[in-house]
Amino acid sequence: MNTTSLHIAAPVSLPPLHPLVAGVAPPPRFTYPFCYEPHPLCVAAAREVQRHIARSAEWRDDIERGKMFGVLVVETHEGMAFLAAYSGLLAGRNDWPYFVPPVYDAQQPDGHFKREEARISALNAEIRALEESEDSRRLNADIEAARAESQAAVDMARQRMAQAKARRDRRRETGVPLSDEETAQMTRESQYLKAELARVRRRCAAACSELEERKASLDARLQQLRQRRKAMSDALQQWLFSRYVMLNARGEESDLCQIFRDTRSGVPPAGSGDCCAPKLLQCAYSHGLRPLCMAEFWWGGSESSELRVHGRYYPACRSKCLPILTFMLQGLAVDPDPLAADTAGGSLRYVYEDEWMAVVDKPHGMLSVPGKEASRCSVEQLVRERWGLVAPVKFPVIVHRLDMDTSGLMVVARTEEAYHRLQRQFLNREVSKCYEAVLDGTVSCEPDGCISLPLAPDEADRPRQRVDMAGGKEARTVYHILSSRQGRTFVRLYPLTGRTHQLRVHCAHRLGLSCAILGDPLYGVRDRRMWLNAVQLTLRHPADGRLMTFRTGSLFDSYVPHGES
Repeated sequence: MNTTSLHIAAPVSLPPLHPLVAGVAPPPRFTYPFCYEPHPLCVAAAREVQRHIARSAEWRDDIERGKMFGVLVVETHEGMAFLAAYSGLLAGRNDWPYFVPPVYDAQQPDGHFKREEARISALNAEIRALEESEDSRRLNADIEAARAESQAAVDMARQRMAQAKARRDRRRETGVPLSDEETAQMTRESQYLKAELARVRRRCAAACSELEERKASLDARLQQLRQRRKAMSDALQQWLFSRYVMLNARGEESDLCQIFRDTRSGVPPAGSGDCCAPKLLQCAYSHGLRPLCMAEFWWGGSESSELRVHGRYYPACRSKCLPILTFMLQGLAVDPDPLAADTAGGSLRYVYEDEWMAVVDKPHGMLSVPGKEASRCSVEQLVRERWGLVAPVKFPVIVHRLDMDTSGLMVVARTEEAYHRLQRQFLNREVSKCYEAVLDGTVSCEPDGCISLPLAPDEADRPRQRVDMAGGKEARTVYHILSSRQGRTFVRLYPLTGRTHQLRVHCAHRLGLSCAILGDPLYGVRDRRMWLNAVQLTLRHPADGRLMTFRTGSLFDSYVPHGES
């Protein structure tokens, strides 16, 4: 058992504990929530939660769309038990008795949050009424008509000027000398028509002015209301985050505003504190329970943009939960991050090298560029050291990147000129790439094809990407299925675009190959590595333009099913 002492205040109510008899010893350390294999105790607890979900008809609509659930196995005076949670709301409620309560209940009908929310909703309705009112529509139509009439009048005055000028020019071209009177008449005509154009413009401006003043007054009123709405929303959000006072295993407290103060954004994302993991730990700490292990699983369907699979376990989200859990886990003995193995050292195999560029074979687990952890080496660091590219040499050597978990071929530039020439090839999609992947399952689609699913960042769970048919960037991948055996599919992938996580999402998504890459820590299940390798790269040499193709060893030669030697 974990012997860390918890200095937690006496509970004010009983937690929703559920007995757990599994005949399995607890782990020596608590789960690292961002990369883990669920402990058998968590799997047993999850089965109990899944049975409970199946008996609850009132949740059917939410389950059809899919929901994240979590379990936390804890030590009590009587033995082991578990707590259960769901992320956000379930059927519009956050207080279902089987599950842990929210860290802060913002759903109280007579509470400050709901009262302020109602005021903001009333302000929204006032703004919408002004924007959509009959007066507003009529005013916009009148302005549009007045502008059209004004433009027509100005165009007609210009046309009269042009016609008069053309007549004068033709008269001059006859070669017959102009009399003084005729010259004066032409001058007067030109001056009159110019003045008339100015008068038409003034009349048009005056006709539009009153309407535009009324429009400006309406816009100012709308802007004032919108600013008021934003100020109220920001203040309410800040107030709400200050009510989420999180605990850790040392008995320390910190609200979400303090926890997120030093993050990149400086403020918590919407929904922070309402995911499974923070709710579970908060309940355990509040009641003096010792956390042993934790897991989260997706239950139900998924929308077209969603990359969650029914019944599969997932890590905690990073955008909302990483700062929170970093604080909440202080005082617990936690498993180390399995993806943060010591990579202070590292080596690259140089497939090709000259005075312009090199092609290297990056091992999985190595970064392409330096990250936050100084101890983790990167391709950029190693090639700069090899070539002596130290300050003040600042040009980028990394022309393109591979994910840390992906292995294979990368081209790096040795000079600034080479960098720009190589990068231009990638930007113009002139570089051909081939990847090999082992997929976790048997693919049922055609053996050859092209996947076209636009991608966008998942703002609620970075660095994950999602399929976004409306606003995503074009992403296309040609695939060729080689074989399937023992529940694994072996494929070659040819990306025609270079979006973040493109191959990983196109493999995992149900509108793609519907089988995640084996070992993908974000979209699939863990293995001893992510089985994705950039095996071939074709580009033109930056100096002489000759076409060059580079290859590395096949990923399939090194694949051995987990558990086999």
